[in-house]
Amino acid sequence: MIRVYMLKTKASQFFRFFKLSGLFKSSSVSKMSGLPIIICVFIMSIQLQAQNNITPNRQATYCNPINIDYGYCPIPNFVQNGKHRATADPIIAVYDNKYFLFSTNQWGYWWSYDMKDWKFIPRKFLRPWNQVYDELCAPASLVLGDSLLVIGSTYTKSFSLWYSTNPTKDDWHIAVDSFQVGAWDPALFKDDDNRIYIYHGSSNLYPIYGQELDRKTFMPIGEKKSLIHLVDSIHGWERFGEHQDNTFLKPFMEGAWMNKYNGKYYLQYGAPGTEFSGYGDGVYVSDQPLGPFVYQKHNPFSYKPGGFARGAGHGGTFQDIYKQWWHISTIAISVKNNFERRNGIWPAQIDNDGILYTNTSYGDYPHYIPYAGANHNVSQFTGWMLLNYNKPVQVSSTLSAFTANNAVDENLKTYWSATTGNAGEWIQSDLGNIYNIEAIQINYADEGVELMGKQLNTYHQYQVFASNDAKSWKLIIDKSKNKTDVPHDYVVLPNTIQARYIKMVNIYMPTGKFAISGLRVFGKGNGSSPGAVQNFVPLRGDSERRNAWLKWAVNPNATGYHIYFGNDPNKLYNSVMVYGVSEYYCTALEKNDVYYFQIEAFNENGIGPRSAVMKAD
Repeated sequence: MIRVYMLKTKASQFFRFFKLSGLFKSSSVSKMSGLPIIICVFIMSIQLQAQNNITPNRQATYCNPINIDYGYCPIPNFVQNGKHRATADPIIAVYDNKYFLFSTNQWGYWWSYDMKDWKFIPRKFLRPWNQVYDELCAPASLVLGDSLLVIGSTYTKSFSLWYSTNPTKDDWHIAVDSFQVGAWDPALFKDDDNRIYIYHGSSNLYPIYGQELDRKTFMPIGEKKSLIHLVDSIHGWERFGEHQDNTFLKPFMEGAWMNKYNGKYYLQYGAPGTEFSGYGDGVYVSDQPLGPFVYQKHNPFSYKPGGFARGAGHGGTFQDIYKQWWHISTIAISVKNNFERRNGIWPAQIDNDGILYTNTSYGDYPHYIPYAGANHNVSQFTGWMLLNYNKPVQVSSTLSAFTANNAVDENLKTYWSATTGNAGEWIQSDLGNIYNIEAIQINYADEGVELMGKQLNTYHQYQVFASNDAKSWKLIIDKSKNKTDVPHDYVVLPNTIQARYIKMVNIYMPTGKFAISGLRVFGKGNGSSPGAVQNFVPLRGDSERRNAWLKWAVNPNATGYHIYFGNDPNKLYNSVMVYGVSEYYCTALEKNDVYYFQIEAFNENGIGPRSAVMKAD
């Protein structure tokens, strides 16, 4: 009966659509009957949902970190402090109107129609003589003609370059038996004249290199060319350390990527280190594929040092099937090992002045997935706010110091753990009031994990209940029979519900304890958004021009604050989210630039007005 109802709903929606669009007259629609109607409606439903990413109830969304079945770290030396999931250095290639996601050490890759639902394809690209743990580490991909190419990082000349014309299956062939460049963190690029280039480098000493490749043989043409270096004495965000504050080690430059737009070449790179919250991507611009390159005025162009999911470096910039720009990059966890990481997707844009930027504002809250007619000049944020930050939590048990509040502190690095992974362990979040709930994100943590490498046929099972009084409960999410691996499960409810309490009950864990780094409830409260932030002041001294100290008066109605900044008052493209403080030490500035800052407060009910733009020269 449910399926019949949905079909009827879709039929009415699509007939109304076609009538309004003028594609069919009412008379022609009325003449359709029986099986032809069902077939017609079914086909139209599939086509329109694929093109516009719509569901019967609401537009499709995603929430970072993206929910894919991340493999477990396969390297013994990296799991001495605990086995864990790990990947990084992601890229997305758009091929045949589908999205193909490659990422470090996953023993395969993912593909999707919509960038929301991903299907994993097991595949090992290393050959028997490639005796390394890094299966497709920091991969490069390229669409060339009717083929999709891929290769991982290597300093040897023994790795193979692969191609496929059917990558939704494990159907790959050798394009080049022994790729001669020997590039770490490679990026492949095809210019408009069909000439091929490679960019690569990962070092705290050496630069990003570039080189032309022969179009047919992929042999290098001439010598590699030094293109760009880090200049952390000028570029504050390039300094090493969690807060760009480590003066003892030189920062790393890595993760090259190239895009071309309106005749300009955008050479991107990651810095200063993959384990840091301030890990970002910068860009240089040139009129030629091998330079000379000029540092873009707005940098880093991808940056997310605050909030739940932190870090937005070492990734790739691409256009979706609707030609809107996106950036996929690395999110840092780096608790059990520096290379414990995840992937995030952010809307991107190139403005009218040719400035490339990524919008990470509210970037770990629900956003709309790609759809026809989207405009990335306008935020794709849903407006669904976090409802349970630092709210009271009750749990079934607690392991050692992994306390319950860690599940609602908006820090991916911390987590609550039950004493077991048994069915019946639970966590309950009190929102404090009855709110309108739209979606829930469940971020599992790795505690007591026993697995290494990519795992197939692993899964999580759980149920989520809602209540207004913590006595009478209603089942709102039932994954008791789930058979998929959902380490960062994100569930949009079929309809908005109202509740005060959310309770998650474990049924099955694939390994380890029942542990949660973030039980995140999204929706809207019924009260008022916070007012404007008062007494906002950016302070910048003469002794260290790469930093600014931002202070403001506490807003009693605020959960947190969002700070926007940039070196043009009309281009405040960078941002940082903070909770429960009234100051922020910004260390990402250019030494020789004037900067402008703006701030807004937010809470469960929405976002308050932005302050006036403040200059810090």
